[in-house]
Amino acid sequence: MKYPQMERLIDIVAALRAENGCQWDREQTHRTLRPNMLEEAYEAVDAIDDGNVDNLREELGDVLLQVVLHSQIAKDDGEFDIEDVAKELSDKLIHRHPHVFGEQKVNSTEEILENWDKLKKEEKTYRKSILDGIPKAQSALMSAQKISKKAIKVGFEWPSVESLKECIASEYREFEEAVKSGDKDLMEDEMGDIFFATVNLARWYKIDAEQALLRANKKFIKRFKKMEELAEKPLEEYTIEEYDKLWKKAKIMIEEER
Repeated sequence: MKYPQMERLIDIVAALRAENGCQWDREQTHRTLRPNMLEEAYEAVDAIDDGNVDNLREELGDVLLQVVLHSQIAKDDGEFDIEDVAKELSDKLIHRHPHVFGEQKVNSTEEILENWDKLKKEEKTYRKSILDGIPKAQSALMSAQKISKKAIKVGFEWPSVESLKECIASEYREFEEAVKSGDKDLMEDEMGDIFFATVNLARWYKIDAEQALLRANKKFIKRFKKMEELAEKPLEEYTIEEYDKLWKKAKIMIEEER
């Protein structure tokens, strides 16, 4: 037995789903566990960002639990089991790494990625559009990145970064016109165009838009909490001018603490 703890985990989950197991586990379906899968994945990403190895080990365990639990549910329904999941993944990894498991020679990471995309396309012949296969459950920001990366692979790209920046400026102007019209649907459409074009600007400079926004969120939270610490009265009582001074003071203090 090469991985006894893995087999132990599979047996534990099977026992939880058994007739005399846990009522909660027995009641779960792929659909009811959907939020858990997303939550555990995000918590694992947080652990990676924090650089906490112990926390990462725990969170990866929670992600693994989701995989084993979904596989057990499928087994109970006579569909597939964890062995089928592992086999399909193993076969896919071998097929997509011919430079490791075959005779193919590569000279760069870019070439490896090109081969990966080519082999993936060969596997998924049922996909008709270059944009097929984009996960519907991921965030809109991540979807925008994926859509853009797929589109540029067939040459659908801005001719220059300056033309892209002008596109963003144009989208802002169109949004201002929508605001003047008072049409909420039109305003939403134009704001969406601003977001999409801005995501492409990030892509152009090889910046992950999702990570960039996550960093901005964390930065804002940290500064706002520092403002709360520094506040000498309820924040609701601050004027715009006082808020500005407090925000700048919080920013300086955080930078000094680094």
